[in-house]
Amino acid sequence: MFRVSNFVVGLANTLVMLVGASAIGYSIYMFVHQDVTDCESAIRAPLLTTGIVLFVVSLIGVIGSCFKENVAMVSYLVILFAGIAALMVFSIFLFFVTNKGAGHAVSGRGYREYHTVDFSTWLNGFVDGKRWVGIRSCLAEASVCDDLSDGRVGQIADAFYHKNLSPIQSGCCKPPSDCNFQFRNATFWMPPAKNATTVATENGDCVAWSNVQTELCFNCNACKAGVLANIREKWRHLLIFNICLLILLIAVCSCGCRARRNNLTATESDRA
Repeated sequence: MFRVSNFVVGLANTLVMLVGASAIGYSIYMFVHQDVTDCESAIRAPLLTTGIVLFVVSLIGVIGSCFKENVAMVSYLVILFAGIAALMVFSIFLFFVTNKGAGHAVSGRGYREYHTVDFSTWLNGFVDGKRWVGIRSCLAEASVCDDLSDGRVGQIADAFYHKNLSPIQSGCCKPPSDCNFQFRNATFWMPPAKNATTVATENGDCVAWSNVQTELCFNCNACKAGVLANIREKWRHLLIFNICLLILLIAVCSCGCRARRNNLTATESDRA
């Protein structure tokens, strides 16, 4: 049993060390190369920090399991217990802050529309003030609306209305449906006649819409809501990943406890 538990802990941590080393290497690459976009550069420091933490913790686990260092194994298990507890708390938090914001179905449309008020206050903090300036610039860099300009969807209203747009495309690449703008192509819309502007005056996004292709609805609350819906979707996926990771960490922790016992037994045998 000594070999199995120690081998499992050593193998798992070796794989995590490789992941950490890859994260460190890629973040250093982004620091060295100046041709990365502003959006990519925003993840350099978090990626480097994550890679270093993964590498160091995994290295402690490898030393404790493969070299029978009991102090290292105890330290590794303490870190692992703390990580499991933190991951549980974070997963519960994720569940509650992403519980709202599924979007609103629009009659006769294949896409949903989103409103910032549908999301938690904490999530709304991601698109407030200066943060939104950076996000808006990233959206422009990523050309999120370019895909809508090709083919039938870009030129035929009925094809566009029945397309299943992503939350960001729905919020940032077209005016809200209640503005009653007239479709010219996927990213060019004409405002309604003056006697039909009641909704437009109530919805600030109708005024914020621009046919300038680098602006579109990037200044709209609907665009912020689309970004929040995208964040919510990604975090829902992260929640599922966290649950799987928790199961794996608990299994590794169980093997680690057994490996620690094996290390103690081996130490006592060596002394005897």
